[in-house]
Amino acid sequence: MTLTRSVATLAALALTTAVFADTKNPDVGGAAMFADKHILENAVNSADHTTLVAAVLAAGLVNTLSGPGPFTVFAPVNAAFDALPAGTVDTLLQPENQVMLTKILTCHVIGAAAMSDAIAGLVADGNGAHKVQTLGGCVLTATQADGKLTLTDENGTKATVTIADVRQSNGVIHVIDAVMRPKG
Repeated sequence: MTLTRSVATLAALALTTAVFADTKNPDVGGAAMFADKHILENAVNSADHTTLVAAVLAAGLVNTLSGPGPFTVFAPVNAAFDALPAGTVDTLLQPENQVMLTKILTCHVIGAAAMSDAIAGLVADGNGAHKVQTLGGCVLTATQADGKLTLTDENGTKATVTIADVRQSNGVIHVIDAVMRPKG
């Protein structure tokens, strides 16, 4: 399956808010997540995503992620940012590094609402792996083993989806345990 076709397939799998409205979301970071709120309205309530929210603010992505979408956000927890080399987050949050921060953050976003079962189906169709193009231009490789969805960035960093299918009014969030980065 080509990358262009896979993006089109993900777009075709986008679900509407009406479908999400009747489904209870898992709590994230000790907070309820509401399907009728957009990605940032929910993320600001998660104690596990304070670094991600600060980064979104610093990168100037508030309007984008508050917009209509649909988006799939692979949302790294605070511990994922803490695992980066010392000083990395502080450096990225400086105004002169906004372009790089934006690139890193958009490597976690797909322009479609892709639920975990849809991604797993694409992985199965791809003989165990599926390449996903992000809005930041990164290519993530999705795999699944023992019921766990894993993403690998172009540098070999692996992230496991720890909480899947957190429905939003403008897409879906999958919580991950590592920060995906652009090649280099």
